[in-house]
Amino acid sequence: MTIRILIADDQALLRATFRVLIDSCDDLEVVDEATNGQQAITLAGIHRPDVVLMDIRMPGTDGLAATAAICAQPALQATRVLILTTFQTDEHVAQALRLGASGFLGKNTTADAFLDGIRTVASGDALLSPLATRSLITRFLTTAAPSGGAPDPERFAGLTPREREVVALVAEGKSNDEIAEALFLSPLTVRTHVQRAKTKTDARDRAQLVALAYQAGLVEPPR
Repeated sequence: MTIRILIADDQALLRATFRVLIDSCDDLEVVDEATNGQQAITLAGIHRPDVVLMDIRMPGTDGLAATAAICAQPALQATRVLILTTFQTDEHVAQALRLGASGFLGKNTTADAFLDGIRTVASGDALLSPLATRSLITRFLTTAAPSGGAPDPERFAGLTPREREVVALVAEGKSNDEIAEALFLSPLTVRTHVQRAKTKTDARDRAQLVALAYQAGLVEPPR
């Protein structure tokens, strides 16, 4: 299946570069380009892409507002937002994760990492490096979200002990393979536990599950 991508960035050169990279792959396709957040919202509704590459800093409606609007639409539940940023520990990145973004990608990343990142997010996994995840959690994700405070810990009451254990390792930025090795499970079993945890907590994806787990106190931030 071809992964359909909407590019949202106000810099024409970057959009052109992203398009060339994406169109060079048989499994990836650019469906459209947006130069600001409002265009991204409109075009996402029209095309219903698998992934939106979203720059945060754009004129008019910025990437944060666009991310919130896209992730709030039931019709776009399957669309993943991948944040493009210069600074992986930018406060705005943490806000975007709270709003439903599935991860972030540095603009100075390699071409291979850029393309793999799109595929990772499209598959339903979060794109959060362990180092950047710890930094974001320590500085921002453990604080209450501006619009509604920290999530209710009862949101995690239905998780089994094993699911809680898996979520704690996910929150450390570990991959399914790393969790499987640590808990002597198969990667498929780990993936099943993660999926059940997302379903029980109503988390949009792995990234939101991480944010909710820390905000609800299910796991402690790294010291």
